[in-house]
Amino acid sequence: MTYLQEIRKLVGAARLFVPGVRAVITDKTGDILLQRRTDSGLWGLPGGSVELDETVLEALKREILEETSLNVIDAEPMGVYCGPGQKFVYPNGDQVQCFAIAFIVTKWSGHPQADQMEGSETRFFPISYLPENLVPIHRQTIVDYTQFKGKFLLSS
Repeated sequence: MTYLQEIRKLVGAARLFVPGVRAVITDKTGDILLQRRTDSGLWGLPGGSVELDETVLEALKREILEETSLNVIDAEPMGVYCGPGQKFVYPNGDQVQCFAIAFIVTKWSGHPQADQMEGSETRFFPISYLPENLVPIHRQTIVDYTQFKGKFLLSS
């Protein structure tokens, strides 16, 4: 059982402050990897919660491997996302406010494959043809990625 699952047992669906990671994974052509979430059907960036006794980089590598079957070789921190704009309600009613560090991942190995638990499919999309039904809290991260100039972002 994960730390977040243990806390959920205690507080129910109340809003929790959740530290996490998300990844902008690109291929050689610059397309972005998205996964279709099984809980909402929305497309989003791979990522998830940081567990107890885990570093942010360990969490990133674990989440990407679990959700996409890719091994992260190198990741560049892009920015941190926190604040009211990072509130999210899951279809089951669980509420969170994310404190997420976004990474750019251009070096990885493996073949993207959804885990069929959190994601039903993975697909690379050109930046100019992203799906309309994106996870709302990931939209700004993708916009920021398109404008990223190498300086760590502090966003909300």
